Amino acid sequence: MDEPKPRPPEGPANPATIIRNFLAEHSIGDVFRLKVEQYLGALVRGFPGFVGVGLRYGLYKILFKRLDGFAFIYAGARLDHVRGIQAGRALSINCGAFISGRGGLTMGNGVLIGPNAVVVTTEHSFAGDRPVSEQGHELRPVTIGDDVWIGANAVILAGVSVATGTVIAAGAVVGKDTEAYTIVGGVPARVLGRREGAPRLPS
Repeated sequence: MDEPKPRPPEGPANPATIIRNFLAEHSIGDVFRLKVEQYLGALVRGFPGFVGVGLRYGLYKILFKRLDGFAFIYAGARLDHVRGIQAGRALSINCGAFISGRGGLTMGNGVLIGPNAVVVTTEHSFAGDRPVSEQGHELRPVTIGDDVWIGANAVILAGVSVATGTVIAAGAVVGKDTEAYTIVGGVPARVLGRREGAPRLPS
Protein backbone atom coordinates (compact mmCIF):
# COMPACT_ATOMS: atom_id res chain seq x y z
CA MET A 1 0.00 0.00 0.00
CA ASP A 2 1.36 3.38 -0.99
CA GLU A 3 2.17 5.80 1.79
CA PRO A 4 -0.04 8.91 1.79
CA LYS A 5 1.62 11.92 0.22
CA PRO A 6 1.98 15.01 2.40
CA ARG A 7 -0.60 17.65 1.62
CA PRO A 8 0.71 20.98 0.35
CA PRO A 9 -0.19 24.11 2.31
CA GLU A 10 -3.68 25.26 1.43
CA GLY A 11 -4.45 28.67 -0.01
CA PRO A 12 -2.26 31.41 -1.42
CA ALA A 13 0.63 33.00 0.44
CA ASN A 14 -0.45 35.57 2.99
CA PRO A 15 0.79 39.08 2.00
CA ALA A 16 0.77 40.20 5.63
CA THR A 17 3.17 37.36 6.53
CA ILE A 18 5.48 38.26 3.64
CA ILE A 19 5.59 41.91 4.76
CA ARG A 20 6.11 40.88 8.38
CA ASN A 21 9.06 38.66 7.39
CA PHE A 22 10.59 41.47 5.33
CA LEU A 23 10.38 43.91 8.24
CA ALA A 24 11.79 41.29 10.61
CA GLU A 25 14.81 40.87 8.33
CA HIS A 26 15.40 44.61 7.72
CA SER A 27 15.57 47.55 10.09
CA ILE A 28 13.98 50.85 9.05
CA GLY A 29 17.50 52.19 8.43
CA ASP A 30 18.29 49.19 6.23
CA VAL A 31 15.15 49.76 4.16
CA PHE A 32 15.97 53.45 3.71
CA ARG A 33 19.56 52.77 2.66
CA LEU A 34 18.46 50.00 0.30
CA LYS A 35 15.92 52.24 -1.43
CA VAL A 36 18.44 55.08 -1.79
CA GLU A 37 20.96 52.60 -3.21
CA GLN A 38 18.39 51.24 -5.67
CA TYR A 39 17.34 54.67 -6.93
CA LEU A 40 20.93 55.89 -7.32
CA GLY A 41 21.88 52.64 -9.03
CA ALA A 42 18.97 53.00 -11.45
CA LEU A 43 20.11 56.53 -12.34
CA VAL A 44 23.59 55.45 -13.42
CA ARG A 45 22.91 51.88 -14.60
CA GLY A 46 22.15 52.75 -18.22
CA PHE A 47 24.84 55.36 -18.90
CA PRO A 48 26.98 54.12 -21.82
CA GLY A 49 30.70 54.38 -22.49
CA PHE A 50 33.50 55.62 -20.26
CA VAL A 51 31.27 58.25 -18.66
CA GLY A 52 28.94 55.54 -17.41
CA VAL A 53 31.81 53.37 -16.17
CA GLY A 54 33.20 56.37 -14.27
CA LEU A 55 29.84 57.27 -12.73
CA ARG A 56 29.20 53.74 -11.55
CA TYR A 57 32.69 53.43 -10.11
CA GLY A 58 32.24 56.69 -8.21
CA LEU A 59 28.89 55.62 -6.80
CA TYR A 60 29.96 52.14 -5.72
CA LYS A 61 33.26 53.37 -4.32
CA ILE A 62 31.06 55.20 -1.81
CA LEU A 63 28.41 52.52 -1.31
CA PHE A 64 30.47 49.30 -1.19
CA LYS A 65 31.66 48.11 2.19
CA ARG A 66 35.13 48.10 0.59
CA LEU A 67 36.41 48.71 -2.94
CA ASP A 68 40.19 48.75 -3.22
CA GLY A 69 40.74 49.89 -6.80
CA PHE A 70 39.03 50.98 -9.98
CA ALA A 71 36.08 48.82 -11.01
CA PHE A 72 34.74 48.41 -14.55
CA ILE A 73 30.99 48.05 -14.04
CA TYR A 74 29.33 48.02 -17.44
CA ALA A 75 25.94 49.41 -18.41
CA GLY A 76 23.05 47.19 -17.42
CA ALA A 77 24.78 45.42 -14.53
CA ARG A 78 22.59 45.37 -11.43
CA LEU A 79 24.07 45.37 -7.92
CA ASP A 80 21.92 44.89 -4.84
CA HIS A 81 22.58 45.29 -1.09
CA VAL A 82 25.98 46.70 -1.96
CA ARG A 83 26.83 47.58 1.66
CA GLY A 84 27.59 43.88 2.02
CA ILE A 85 30.10 43.78 -0.87
CA GLN A 86 33.88 43.91 -0.48
CA ALA A 87 36.11 43.82 -3.56
CA GLY A 88 39.78 44.06 -4.42
CA ARG A 89 41.47 45.71 -7.39
CA ALA A 90 40.56 45.39 -11.08
CA LEU A 91 36.98 44.18 -10.61
CA SER A 92 35.01 43.85 -13.86
CA ILE A 93 31.24 43.25 -13.98
CA ASN A 94 29.77 42.92 -17.47
CA CYS A 95 26.37 43.99 -18.76
CA GLY A 96 23.28 42.23 -17.46
CA ALA A 97 24.97 40.66 -14.43
CA PHE A 98 23.10 40.54 -11.11
CA ILE A 99 25.23 40.69 -7.95
CA SER A 100 23.73 40.60 -4.45
CA GLY A 101 25.64 41.41 -1.29
CA ARG A 102 22.80 40.89 1.15
CA GLY A 103 24.33 37.83 2.79
CA GLY A 104 27.90 39.11 2.43
CA LEU A 105 30.11 38.97 -0.67
CA THR A 106 33.90 39.18 -0.65
CA MET A 107 35.85 39.29 -3.93
CA GLY A 108 39.61 39.31 -4.41
CA ASN A 109 41.74 41.04 -7.04
CA GLY A 110 41.18 40.58 -10.77
CA VAL A 111 37.68 39.11 -10.63
CA LEU A 112 35.90 39.06 -14.01
CA ILE A 113 32.13 38.54 -14.05
CA GLY A 114 30.63 37.88 -17.49
CA PRO A 115 27.40 39.07 -19.09
CA ASN A 116 24.18 37.98 -17.36
CA ALA A 117 26.04 36.10 -14.64
CA VAL A 118 24.33 35.87 -11.23
CA VAL A 119 25.88 35.85 -7.75
CA VAL A 120 23.42 35.40 -4.88
CA THR A 121 24.14 35.40 -1.16
CA THR A 122 20.70 34.43 0.19
CA GLU A 123 18.25 31.64 -0.37
CA HIS A 124 14.63 31.01 0.59
CA SER A 125 13.80 28.73 3.48
CA PHE A 126 11.62 25.95 2.09
CA ALA A 127 10.19 23.69 4.81
CA GLY A 128 7.07 21.91 3.57
CA ASP A 129 4.60 23.13 6.20
CA ARG A 130 3.83 26.53 4.59
CA PRO A 131 4.39 28.44 1.35
CA VAL A 132 8.01 29.23 0.51
CA SER A 133 7.13 32.91 0.04
CA GLU A 134 6.14 33.16 3.72
CA GLN A 135 9.31 31.63 5.18
CA GLY A 136 11.91 34.35 4.82
CA HIS A 137 15.54 33.98 3.76
CA GLU A 138 18.78 32.41 4.92
CA LEU A 139 21.86 34.63 4.59
CA ARG A 140 24.86 32.66 3.30
CA PRO A 141 28.00 34.61 2.40
CA VAL A 142 29.94 34.01 -0.80
CA THR A 143 33.72 34.34 -1.21
CA ILE A 144 35.44 34.72 -4.59
CA GLY A 145 39.24 34.57 -4.64
CA ASP A 146 41.80 36.37 -6.82
CA ASP A 147 42.05 35.87 -10.58
CA VAL A 148 38.59 34.33 -11.05
CA TRP A 149 36.68 34.42 -14.34
CA ILE A 150 32.94 33.80 -14.14
CA GLY A 151 31.58 33.15 -17.64
CA ALA A 152 28.41 34.49 -19.22
CA ASN A 153 25.12 33.28 -17.71
CA ALA A 154 26.86 31.38 -14.91
CA VAL A 155 25.16 31.25 -11.50
CA ILE A 156 26.99 31.25 -8.16
CA LEU A 157 24.67 30.06 -5.41
CA ALA A 158 24.62 31.25 -1.81
CA GLY A 159 27.25 29.92 0.57
CA VAL A 160 29.81 29.01 -2.10
CA SER A 161 33.55 29.70 -1.92
CA VAL A 162 35.12 30.15 -5.37
CA ALA A 163 38.84 29.48 -5.00
CA THR A 164 41.65 31.59 -6.42
CA GLY A 165 42.26 31.04 -10.12
CA THR A 166 38.95 29.31 -10.84
CA VAL A 167 37.42 29.61 -14.31
CA ILE A 168 33.66 29.03 -14.42
CA ALA A 169 32.28 28.08 -17.83
CA ALA A 170 29.35 29.90 -19.39
CA GLY A 171 25.99 28.69 -18.10
CA ALA A 172 27.39 26.75 -15.14
CA VAL A 173 25.50 26.54 -11.86
CA VAL A 174 27.98 26.46 -8.98
CA GLY A 175 26.51 25.12 -5.75
CA LYS A 176 29.68 23.75 -4.11
CA ASP A 177 33.11 25.16 -3.30
CA THR A 178 35.70 25.03 -6.08
CA GLU A 179 39.39 24.10 -5.99
CA ALA A 180 42.12 26.57 -6.92
CA TYR A 181 42.99 26.95 -10.63
CA THR A 182 40.34 24.51 -11.80
CA ILE A 183 37.93 24.94 -14.72
CA VAL A 184 34.37 24.05 -13.78
CA GLY A 185 31.20 23.85 -15.85
CA GLY A 186 27.83 22.19 -16.19
CA VAL A 187 24.64 21.93 -14.16
CA PRO A 188 25.51 21.29 -11.43
CA ALA A 189 29.09 22.45 -11.98
CA ARG A 190 31.87 19.86 -11.89
CA VAL A 191 35.60 19.97 -12.59
CA LEU A 192 36.36 19.94 -16.33
CA GLY A 193 40.09 20.51 -16.12
CA ARG A 194 42.89 22.58 -14.72
CA ARG A 195 44.31 25.84 -16.01
CA GLU A 196 47.44 25.27 -18.08
CA GLY A 197 50.56 26.42 -16.28
CA ALA A 198 48.72 26.84 -12.98
CA PRO A 199 50.90 26.58 -9.86
CA ARG A 200 50.78 23.30 -7.98
CA LEU A 201 49.29 23.85 -4.56
CA PRO A 202 49.99 21.63 -1.54
CA SER A 203 47.26 19.04 -1.01
